[in-house]
Amino acid sequence: MSFEEEIGAQAPLGFYDPLGLLADADAERFNRLRYVELKHGRISMLAVLGHIVTTAGVRLPGDIDYEGTSFDSVPSGIAALSAVPTAGLFQIFAFVGILELFVMRDLTGEGEFVGDFRNDFFDLGWDVFSPEEQERKRAIELNQGRAAMMGILALMVHEMLPSHDPYMINALIGAPVDFNAGF
Repeated sequence: MSFEEEIGAQAPLGFYDPLGLLADADAERFNRLRYVELKHGRISMLAVLGHIVTTAGVRLPGDIDYEGTSFDSVPSGIAALSAVPTAGLFQIFAFVGILELFVMRDLTGEGEFVGDFRNDFFDLGWDVFSPEEQERKRAIELNQGRAAMMGILALMVHEMLPSHDPYMINALIGAPVDFNAGF
């Protein structure tokens, strides 16, 4: 089966499968990989936005636990994993698991395409768009998800570099930032 005409196979690369994951794949395999790509892209878009917002100093008010650890005291980025209490990390993973199992999927079986989770519940006017506009918007989401996956990976790698500054451009222009020193 050929996937050269699928959404996402667009300029400048066209259909790009350097590892040959779709060499002998059928539509079911393609749909599974597209579903995973969309899910990781959506999570990555949220992760990049969360990284930018918390780096800008925006935090929830109050405390993260009963011992008085404030949200303001939790650093941004990967360093936050060591500052959040174990019970808090468990709650985050449990919440994500509940979303994965019971919410973020095609509950009604009426999804028009892979990754369509509207479920006759959450629809912000998708049906008013023409089929061409719907396809364009799906391609935009796919490409922004791909960019966000690369972006969050780069932010994590840059945090682990000796400068500990995920926004390396700061050091390159002569204005290095101590990333988790606060504002």
